[in-house]
Amino acid sequence: MAIAYLESIRNARLQLVADGLNGGSGAGLLRLYSGTRPSTGGTVTTLLAELTLSDPCEATVTGGVLTFDTITSDASANATGTATWFRGVDSDGTFVCDGDVGTSGADLNLNTTSIVATQTVAITSAAITAGND
Repeated sequence: MAIAYLESIRNARLQLVADGLNGGSGAGLLRLYSGTRPSTGGTVTTLLAELTLSDPCEATVTGGVLTFDTITSDASANATGTATWFRGVDSDGTFVCDGDVGTSGADLNLNTTSIVATQTVAITSAAITAGND
């Protein structure tokens, strides 16, 4: 059984994620990739799309959930493929977090995981949950 944390501790951990995404000189990014998710912070696979967070990262943290307020679409996807994981980085490209991508029950849920090169990729909302699992 995993350790369970007080909600205020989970919220503080998530605020550190938001603060990490604010690092660097500009806006943080959510990068969508295909392929097998590497070990934490490991070598990336094929970059499909890159979405820009607000600068500073506008997010709320409550109830053990970090919810992003503003995410700018990628007007032209980098490659065609199936999004399977994402990486959050600061504006300098410094690793902050990795997560799974899906259409439901994933760390980042999209209406479709099928990305087509040069097409617009948009995320209307995104949230990261620090659970007690």
